[in-house]
Amino acid sequence: MTIFFAILFGIATAVLVVGLGLKIARYARTPAPLKIPTTPAPLTRPGVAFRLVREAVVFESLFRGNKPLWLFAILFHFGLAVVLIRHARYFETSVSALTAMVQPLAIPAALAMITGLGLLLARRLVIERIRYITGPSDLLMLALILGIGLSGLAMKTVAHTDIVGVKAFFLGLMGLDLRPLPDDPLLVVHLLLVAVLMIIFPFSKLLHGPGLFFSPTRNQADDSREKRHLAPWAAKLEREA
Repeated sequence: MTIFFAILFGIATAVLVVGLGLKIARYARTPAPLKIPTTPAPLTRPGVAFRLVREAVVFESLFRGNKPLWLFAILFHFGLAVVLIRHARYFETSVSALTAMVQPLAIPAALAMITGLGLLLARRLVIERIRYITGPSDLLMLALILGIGLSGLAMKTVAHTDIVGVKAFFLGLMGLDLRPLPDDPLLVVHLLLVAVLMIIFPFSKLLHGPGLFFSPTRNQADDSREKRHLAPWAAKLEREA
């Protein structure tokens, strides 16, 4: 089992890093031929940067447009952020101050994450107009992340796993020194689901986070009256004309 998970996480990490890099490079190369910032929009580049931060951290436009959905999303994403920071301890030889600070928030963050996921899933199943546009992949993504959250919470509250052994395994894996992975069924399920998520992440709708920073409706300043917007490929054609 140790060898299997070492190979699996090696493949999953490679797919995640390479796939994410290629997708972001594709986003960066995609031309934006029109000046289409969603108004009211900032007039300067620093203002655009501040807007992007607000969108990424507190989901500003979602709050304005759909407050119940905003609440579900905040519960899930903030809970997930704390859970991810906590998990950094499995990859740190000495635990950082930030990682240590969020350790007491383990159960509240996991509950917030699972509650948010459950509400997002229920929204797609209960509201008819949302159910109409929901595909199988949307439900599978939510179910996959929900399975990761539930299995992780179960290891914390129901059947405790050997976290020292888990940390030794991942530190050893990073240093190419394989160490035994604890033989725990819940841990096996949890790690399998995490590896699947890592592999499919670069090819899924979950990539909306990085995609936000390349959206012309969000990353453009509203300066069309002061400056003519010309995509690089259009500028080249104009020079050649």
